[in-house]
Order: sequence, then structure tokens, then C-alpha cells
Amino acid sequence: MSEADTAKYQNEITIRNIREEDIEEVVKVANLSFGLPGVAFEAKHYRSHINIFPEGQFCVEYGGKIIGACSSIIINFEDYGEDHTIDQISGNGYIQNHNPSGKNLYGLDVVVHPDYRKLKIGRRLYEERRKLCRKFNLKSILFGGRMPNYYKYADKLTPEEYVNQVIKKKIYDPVIVFQTMNGFKFKKVLTNYLPDDKASLENATLMEWVNEDYVPPSDRDYRHSLPVRISSIQYDYKEVRSFEEFAKQCEYYVRSSSKVRSDFVLLPEALTMQLAAFSNERFPSGQAQKVTTYTEDYLQLFSDLALKYSINIIAGSHYVEEDNEIYNVSYLFRRNGTFNRQYKLHVPPSEKSWLGIRPGNDVKVFDTDCGKIAILIGYDILFPELARKAADQGAQIIFTPFAEENEQGYLRIRYCSQARAIENQVYTAISGASGNMTNVTLADARYGQSGIFSPVDFSFPNAGVVAESRPNVEAVVVGDVDLETLRKNRKTGSATPFRDKIQTQKPESTSIV
Repeated sequence: MSEADTAKYQNEITIRNIREEDIEEVVKVANLSFGLPGVAFEAKHYRSHINIFPEGQFCVEYGGKIIGACSSIIINFEDYGEDHTIDQISGNGYIQNHNPSGKNLYGLDVVVHPDYRKLKIGRRLYEERRKLCRKFNLKSILFGGRMPNYYKYADKLTPEEYVNQVIKKKIYDPVIVFQTMNGFKFKKVLTNYLPDDKASLENATLMEWVNEDYVPPSDRDYRHSLPVRISSIQYDYKEVRSFEEFAKQCEYYVRSSSKVRSDFVLLPEALTMQLAAFSNERFPSGQAQKVTTYTEDYLQLFSDLALKYSINIIAGSHYVEEDNEIYNVSYLFRRNGTFNRQYKLHVPPSEKSWLGIRPGNDVKVFDTDCGKIAILIGYDILFPELARKAADQGAQIIFTPFAEENEQGYLRIRYCSQARAIENQVYTAISGASGNMTNVTLADARYGQSGIFSPVDFSFPNAGVVAESRPNVEAVVVGDVDLETLRKNRKTGSATPFRDKIQTQKPESTSIV
């Protein structure tokens, strides 16, 4: 399937700073989001926001239209204290009190078009604020949040009692639950905060997220860490009777990874061979051919899941037919709606003889919102030159979806993945499968143990193992990797093989011993 053929599945979510020409559309979204007259900022306010602090004003664009936005201001919170109103903190909506030398980022609003709330737009905007907070080395993010269900309980509970009941999960309030799920801590109730908010009875919750990377300005040499969370899936092969059953299983793993706020989820090689379980094909190459007919469904499924759960998905690999040839292809589905693909470059004897798989041409490095990555499918991780080429092009994480029948095959993948991490001073992650499907060739037995690996040095986990599963047990393996630690290790580690590698020599200077 060509790039042109796959373009229809890419409906990109873009988060960017608000521009002058966006303001009218942002105002419409804000009014739809609040659903209350007099609460949303007006065009004149947003115009002042982007003139005074353009970096703090974000919008979300999807399908050519704006579907969400948020506004922020930098202040010294101690100048206002814990008893303030939205008008006081926002300079009557114009943010002329914005203080570039302040220590706190204050969120003024988050608005999402009601028709697009399932795409985690609010969560994406919160993440942009966190990035902004780290970028400016600010101490925390604060805001006054609505309590839209409080009016139902006002005759029984004080605002403080209501919030505590929501936090204890005794009462449901969509806004408070969303904010606490996104890492914000309740500090106190603000009274008379938003005069036109009748549902909250003009109350608001003062919420705060503390920037763990904040360093007092006196430390000039500090550079912020860049943590990335990876979920590597120990996938359980089960008999499925339809594409819908397959999709539900995949969504379960993606949803589980999103719940722990992973940036990437990695699924195993030949993931879609599970679909051959309900085909009438029994000849191996016929099963692979049958699986290729689900390419459009596969692309649509993972494009939707990446958007819905706001997570980057390396969706294992899938057999794709192009020009009457079949290739083993791994796709990176970004959480902004775009995707890229990596072809398997070295075809092992089993795939070559049983399935007739053809090799791809080159290793690629992909930009993501969490650094540069590469994908080496299964057998490809055994060839050190591929990982070296990816690292030379800037890859910081190498993902390897694999499919192996026995422990020996798995150990080759694991040991080579760890070797690539050490040689190139990169992080690597592998994802395999457990279970079996007796009527599917090359899936009738699976040996898997998924893991995340690092270079071996004092800055990294013992033995270079960030996280790993037990063999052949369904699991979601979660680990955090720090790209700033990686950068420093390449420069000042106990061993620096990436820096010290021998450069390719010209033919005339080659010596034979």
C-alpha cells in the first residue's frame, strides 16, 4: 500500500500556539465548551493573550478545524495568595499582569468542543502546559477549576466536603475527577471565583501540579530531564472469530498503557497473524495473503486508538501486499494522527520459505514528541550495522517487535537487543507474544519475554534492565527512560562506545592483517 493510499487514514491532531486568525473559532469552541453565557473569554481577551504571552496560548487543530484551546499566564502566585478571583489572577481577562520573571504558570481556561471529547483533547492540552512549565523552569502549574455538579449537593455539603467526597470517589464530578487523574492536587476551595458559574455556585477548586524538574535559578548548569514512559506488551495469542474481537484485545492493551500515562506502547511482530485463526486457509502463504486483506482495517484501528488514547503506538508488524509481493511492515502510529512505517530488512528462513516474505530496503529514524526512534523488526536486531546506522541518525530508542517459537530464538533477540543498547548507548525495547494458535502457521507456538533495556553504567538500572516480564505470561511491562541521562552518558559515561566507534575507512587506507 503506497503513501498516497494510506493518506486517508492520517487525520492529524496538531497542537500549536493560537494565532490571530484562530481567535474567532477559539471563541466559538469556548462558548460551546462551557455552555454558560458570560463565562468564556471574548475575542478581545484572546487577542490580548497572544500579544502579551503567545507561548502560553495553545489550540488543537483536527481535520482542518480548531476543537480545543487553553490560555495561561506566568505569575508569582505568592503575590495573589490562596484567596483570589479569576478576574484578579487574569488581569480582568487581558493578562496585562503577566510576569515573565514569575515562578508559577497559571491556567486560565481549557476548552474542548463537545463533539471531540473522546480524543483526550483536555489531557493533550495539560501535557502542553507541563512542557511549557518545564521549558520555562517554573515551580508549578495552578488554576481554579469548576465544580459543575456541586449545585446538586449544595443543600447537604459544604464545597470542601463536596470536593473531598469526589476525591474519595463517593460522588462523581467530571471536572475534578479529570484534573486529579491528570496529576493535580487539591489545595483549597476558592469562593466567589467565577461569578457566572451558577452550577459551581461561584466556587472553584484551587489545583496544583508541582514541576519535579524545577531548579532555583541559581543553578545555571542544570538541564531538565526528558523522561519517556514505555509499555512493552507481552501479548497473549488467543483464538479470535472476527476482526472486532482482535480489535478489542488490542484496545485493551492500548487502554491499559494509556492509563499509566505511557508515551509509547509496543506490540509484537506478526500481530495480525491472529486474524488467520478464523480463515479457511491452511497453507502458510495463503494465511499470510489472507491477513494482507485486513490492511485498511488495521490502519484505521490503530490510527483511531492512537488518537483516542493519546499514545504513540508501535503496532507490532503486519503483512502488507505491494505489487504482488508481501512485506513484513511495522507501523508507528503517532498520537497526533500521523503514521510512518518500517519494512523488515532481513527475512529469516522460516518467513522466506513458508510465507514468501520480501525484504525492505533501508532503516528509518522517526521523529516523535518524545525523541527520535527506530524500529528493527525481530531478526533485524541481530544485525549491528542497522542499529548503528539508526543511532548515527539520532535514534535514542530502538523498538523491536518480535515473534519466536522457542527460548533459543527469544534469547537471540534479547541478547542482541541488550548489545545494541550498550554499543550505541540507546534504550531498546522488545515485545513478544505468549500462547498459541494451533491452526496458524508460525503462530502455533510462541515463546515471549518482553523487556526494556538501557546501556550498562552507573546512571542506569542494574544489569541494564529497566523492566521485564516473566516468560510466556500475559503482561504490560512499563518502564521510564530518561533521554537526558542518555545524552550525558554518551559524553561522560564510564565507557563511551558510541563516541569512540571506529569510523568507516576509505578503501585505500584499508589494511589486511
